[in-house]
Amino acid sequence: MSFTQKHLDAVEGAIARGEKTVRYGDRTVEYRSIDELLKARDQIRTSLVNSAGPRSRVVRLYHGGKGV
Repeated sequence: MSFTQKHLDAVEGAIARGEKTVRYGDRTVEYRSIDELLKARDQIRTSLVNSAGPRSRVVRLYHGGKGV
């Protein structure tokens, strides 16, 4: 399944409220426990990060010398 930011927001909202039921538009999913909901959140996050593609890295070097 392809996840979106809305899916992640819905799951995080349910976690914040202490609920085990999440509504995605016209669908409702009831998780068995908060632990299962946390695992679903982690899976959605991983999916979103992987679908975003590679991240660029920025390396900054600073020199604190006198500049002789």
